[in-house]
Amino acid sequence: MKGLIAALPTPVRDDGCPDLATLDRVIDFVAAAGVDGICVGGATGEYPHVETADRLAVIRRAAEQLPRGLILLVGIGASSLRRTIELGRCAIDHGAHATLLPAPIFYRYQQEDLQAYVAHVTRTLAAPCLLYDLPEFNTPLVPATAFALLRDEEFIIGIKDSSGRTEHLTMFVAARAEQGWTLLAGDDRLTLRALQAGWDGGVSGIAAFCPELPVALFRSHARGDADEAARLQKRLDELVARVVALPAPWGVRAGLAARGFDTGPLPLPLSANRERQIREFTEWLAPWMRDAGSAMRDAGSVKRDAG
Repeated sequence: MKGLIAALPTPVRDDGCPDLATLDRVIDFVAAAGVDGICVGGATGEYPHVETADRLAVIRRAAEQLPRGLILLVGIGASSLRRTIELGRCAIDHGAHATLLPAPIFYRYQQEDLQAYVAHVTRTLAAPCLLYDLPEFNTPLVPATAFALLRDEEFIIGIKDSSGRTEHLTMFVAARAEQGWTLLAGDDRLTLRALQAGWDGGVSGIAAFCPELPVALFRSHARGDADEAARLQKRLDELVARVVALPAPWGVRAGLAARGFDTGPLPLPLSANRERQIREFTEWLAPWMRDAGSAMRDAGSVKRDAG
């Protein structure tokens, strides 16, 4: 798995059920912009808030809607081992290229607990799986544990690292050597540094609502235009700084709403301050995107030329 994978939110209707029609539109939108794949069921999808049956419906619909040849990555973190395995089996049955397995939620665990958990899930599913280091929300997966799992568990094929730790970039490349692990960066702020270090790509929440920018960054790096890639990374950093002032999935969903994709009510009631923050972000986004439009038009031109 290589390239840019858009981490999608979970659109919902007013009754809280998944809005599959809007999911279809978002998938079509990011695919048309040139991403290499999508991820559903990850942190951007706010998986702890979504019922298992609804997540299964999202997996099935994403697999049906995604254009042939694009990557489907499915997060299977859940509140119980049974639900995790159920989600994993659904993902595998519907053609996911890999599952994405974070640490169990809610409690803090020892590293040996994480090793036992990951080994059990991946051996049970017996299909390709990426580790998912998500330390802001789950027990951190320290590099030594990740290396042991990557080395010893046959179904673990790589890692999505959302730790934001720059030292991991060289550590994982050095440890990979010739073993072929897939290395995906999960923090948009490290996109360019990860690519320069030799990582295979990234899973981007920003790409869910502004795919043109990370697509342009990836293409600039691929054609060796270091100055343009650095300029685009600065633009990406500006956008990330605004998004993470909110819970990041809320910023992604506000961005989608500003572009005409209503993903439904947020999972929690909003304080007056949060309503103000979302309004200010939306008002800031439109002129920012107009200012950044040249980079996005360049990305479209590159896509058309390649086609």
